[in-house]
Amino acid sequence: MSPLSRLMRHCLPAALSLLVLAACTGTGGTKPEPAPPRTLDVVTLNIYHDKADWPKRLPLIVAQLGALDPDIIALQEVLQTEALHNQAQTIAAELGYTVQFVSTDPADQAHRYGNALLTRLPVKAQDWHRLQPHDDSRSIGHARLDIDGRPLDVYFTHLHWTLEGGAIREVQVADALDFVARTSGDVPSLILGDFNSPASAPEFAALRARYIDAYGARHPEADGAGVTTLNPHFFDYRSRIDLVFAQQGRFEIEDAQVVLDTPDAEGTWPSDHFGTWVRLRLRP
Repeated sequence: MSPLSRLMRHCLPAALSLLVLAACTGTGGTKPEPAPPRTLDVVTLNIYHDKADWPKRLPLIVAQLGALDPDIIALQEVLQTEALHNQAQTIAAELGYTVQFVSTDPADQAHRYGNALLTRLPVKAQDWHRLQPHDDSRSIGHARLDIDGRPLDVYFTHLHWTLEGGAIREVQVADALDFVARTSGDVPSLILGDFNSPASAPEFAALRARYIDAYGARHPEADGAGVTTLNPHFFDYRSRIDLVFAQQGRFEIEDAQVVLDTPDAEGTWPSDHFGTWVRLRLRP
């Protein structure tokens, strides 16, 4: 073997090892920083079932949700009857989302009323739970989603509606949190929907101990300033009751706005509620 051949035999493996190391560590041998998790946009909206001229309201909801292009949409007061196709499925088909519809009505019943979750993210699991007290016909739905390879649990609900019903909502929140504990484990979670009371209400103390009112975190002055998600065209009082709760310590809340709050030229509103839009990011 020539001296040149011996030199190549001994040096080539070392050179290849250096090339592999450089490819793994990047320029200058420094490991590149991982890309930050992408933002996640969510919306919650009570669609007011089929009241107030649903055929005229539907295109407004579709257009304004489409302009927001959120990753996740929670809808409340979703209705289907023999004459009316499931409203959430109609909206999902228009916008290109998958839909999970949850109702305490029997699955084989033509008339069903409940809540829905729309998303374009991969869905890994779905579940739901009927909330106590059962005679109030309330539920909480659950979807485990995949966001860039990380699991995310999303819970959607619509709590008891009367102004004097705080004790009922407190029972429903406790039941909902038990359901979350059974199904979420250590996975980051969001709870969103129509809570029929502001985030600061006494009945939500257990919820606030674990979750942050995302809109309130970005706009701490909002409730004192009269920000409402009850459309004043339909309601005589103001209250911000359409909420997105983010698990404490698991998310960065980047922005939050009241949305779907614009009528068309003829004065038709998307709903008797405004929507809440939140942009957040999973913490690394």
